[in-house]
Amino acid sequence: MITLIGMGSGTPESLTAQGLAALQNAGLILGAKRLLEQLPQGCTEHRKALYQPEDVLAALAADPEVDAALVYSGDTGFYSGAAQLLPMLRAFGISCRVLPGLSSVQLLAAAVGRSWQEWKLVSAHGCACDPVAECLTAGGKPVFFLTGGAETPASLCGRLAAAGLGDAHVLVGEELGRAEEKILFGTAQEFAQKQFASLSVLLVEHVPQPPRRVPGFPDEAFHRGEVPMTKQEVRAAALAKLAVQPGDTLWDVGAGTGSVSVELALAAPLGHVYAVECDPEACGLIRQNRETFHACNLTLVEGRAPAALADLPAPDAVFIGGTKGGMEAVVDTVLARNPNARICISAIALETLSAAVAALTAHGLDAEVTQIAVSRTRPAGRLHLLMANNPIFLITGERK
Repeated sequence: MITLIGMGSGTPESLTAQGLAALQNAGLILGAKRLLEQLPQGCTEHRKALYQPEDVLAALAADPEVDAALVYSGDTGFYSGAAQLLPMLRAFGISCRVLPGLSSVQLLAAAVGRSWQEWKLVSAHGCACDPVAECLTAGGKPVFFLTGGAETPASLCGRLAAAGLGDAHVLVGEELGRAEEKILFGTAQEFAQKQFASLSVLLVEHVPQPPRRVPGFPDEAFHRGEVPMTKQEVRAAALAKLAVQPGDTLWDVGAGTGSVSVELALAAPLGHVYAVECDPEACGLIRQNRETFHACNLTLVEGRAPAALADLPAPDAVFIGGTKGGMEAVVDTVLARNPNARICISAIALETLSAAVAALTAHGLDAEVTQIAVSRTRPAGRLHLLMANNPIFLITGERK
């Protein structure tokens, strides 16, 4: 029999009465060294500083009759090692029970006098974490980060600040539930430069939320200047052709005003968009539209394709809005990086249409061409006349 016990902050005072009784009745206690050193009085001296599942199973196999306990910090149900161990115990037919403890999210909420049921809970403890994506997809709710290892409150705040979210309000809880407990308030920009205790958690609040809606924002929502812009109806169709997934890596080659780049970024909140553009005026508009729509997962790459694509991560999907005559080289580069990349090419001239079809078929793809002809009404006295926009071709390629 083994009992998995959450020790909360790791001090005897944070144990539940059930947890205390189980520890005092156990003949063997396992867990991290720092937790074993904090055990309450009346516990056995038969202790082993181990907690990895394989080590725990080996210790139980060596002494199958002992009534054992395994201590975890925090709560056994909140990003705890108990989740990995429990199915292994059951698979070996080892009887077990779980006694939960106080989690760090509960301790922080109590320390600042708030409820936490609306918080988004994220672990950055010993695992990869994208704080920008987590905050931008929180729907305006506070985001709680459990930190540890390489990810600290400072490193997470640094990445938020680098993405333009430096004004976000943040709280850091150090040594929660212990005598050394501190609650610190500031902004992501301020905390990116600070050092914090190893036992710390982070709460991020008041992050601007990107607009959420189906693709095809009104043209007037974007900064345009004199740079050509992909119109609303074409943008919506292009995103449908690209079948964007939330975590995709996306390229927008010849990004112009960045209208397609912004739509791609909002459609892939857990991914990243690279807007490639060589015109200085267009680059300025991309920056403005990125800020207007809070598209923090959009990176501007200033340069001419295909050379500007060399250092970008392999794409899942690519929109090609302009290549300045380098269509074949751009398509070659895309498919060299990912032969299965989804490609949608926009063309207004017949020569561009021909070049796009040739570039795709040269790689063994079946080129599908869709023509979009959009007319919009214009008032003329008491009447409304339809005024046609230039027809646009969308060319996609699919493997045979």
